[in-house]
Amino acid sequence: MERNNVIKSQGKPLTLVGKELKVGDKAPDVTLTDGTFSPVKLSDTRGKVRLLSIVPSLDTSTCSIQTRTFNKELAQMADKVATYTISADLPTAQSRYAQENNIDRMRMLSDYKTVSFGENYGLLIKENRLLARAVLVVDENDTITHMQIVPEVSTEPDYKSALEALKKAVNK
Repeated sequence: MERNNVIKSQGKPLTLVGKELKVGDKAPDVTLTDGTFSPVKLSDTRGKVRLLSIVPSLDTSTCSIQTRTFNKELAQMADKVATYTISADLPTAQSRYAQENNIDRMRMLSDYKTVSFGENYGLLIKENRLLARAVLVVDENDTITHMQIVPEVSTEPDYKSALEALKKAVNK
């Protein structure tokens, strides 16, 4: 399934591949790869509220800002939620980035191998095989309670709305 006119890069429309998800949908369980090239299933943290921060590439300024911002903002909630930064970067690049930027609250997961996350969440960019910038909050029952697909790839997400949705899911 392909969707047009959802996101752009510098004003140029891009095509998203995969199923369109909405708030209220069940979050698909997918297997990603961590920094040691080990498989990690999102269901491994079932029963916890999860923040999924999706970025095209950690080696770009906006993606770096997004990851560092969530890492900082989650200092008070780190033990209550599972927090992930997901990209199609190689796991070694993610590990290097996390170490160089002192990212200690966001677990880095890569979709480089199969892009199954991108396809199952409808966030795979057809033109470059990267993931669209997005933020999701998934509750302990695997229901998506917040979802923002950022319309312009180079723009930061709405941190305030995502963090409010995360707090609401934790405190319900």
